[in-house]
Amino acid sequence: MAKKGEMVYPRGYEPSIKDVKAAETRQSLLNVILGDHSQEISEDLDTDLFEVMKRRRSTRKFDEKPVEDWKVDKILAAADTAPTAGNFQGFEIFYIKNEKLKQKLVEAANKQPYVNSPIVLVYCKNPSRVKLQFPVRMLKKFAIQDATLAAAYSQLAATALGLSTIWIGMINEKKVAEIIGTDLVPSSILCIGYPVKRKHPKPRRNLSELIHVLE
Repeated sequence: MAKKGEMVYPRGYEPSIKDVKAAETRQSLLNVILGDHSQEISEDLDTDLFEVMKRRRSTRKFDEKPVEDWKVDKILAAADTAPTAGNFQGFEIFYIKNEKLKQKLVEAANKQPYVNSPIVLVYCKNPSRVKLQFPVRMLKKFAIQDATLAAAYSQLAATALGLSTIWIGMINEKKVAEIIGTDLVPSSILCIGYPVKRKHPKPRRNLSELIHVLE
């Protein structure tokens, strides 16, 4: 157990940068990860949110080029900033590096081959974290919303970093849980990497058809 005043960081994310001496909580490390705008990072980072939204496309063919660790850090940190019910963060993320597990996930995701991508993140619901006085069914609902928002934030972060993604919702939840070794219920798999080819924006519904205004 950490002593009073001692800085505690997530395992594997201990800071290597000396300018975090004033850090008192994990939030400080989060700020370091998301706020790092060194020259290398600035060249790859698109900070225009609306441009990122417009540019995001699902990719089913990934290049074999490995994704830089600092980009993975930012993608995971982005998920940590997603809004959640009561700020209890009723979700968990499983970062799958093991190639054999990735191949098993392909089978558990209706044999979609692109699930075996450079970066594979499995988002799971964890309603036990949501400490609110509501029926269990409502806590489960909050958890799936939390996990979904976290995955969406990761997806946008990946796009901002010049990567492409595909969201996998067609999964056998029981098989996925067995593969990654958890009692939690998976909600989605996010596959990330460099695309073989950049895609152009596709037509969307007219906003006048999508938006319903009640006056």
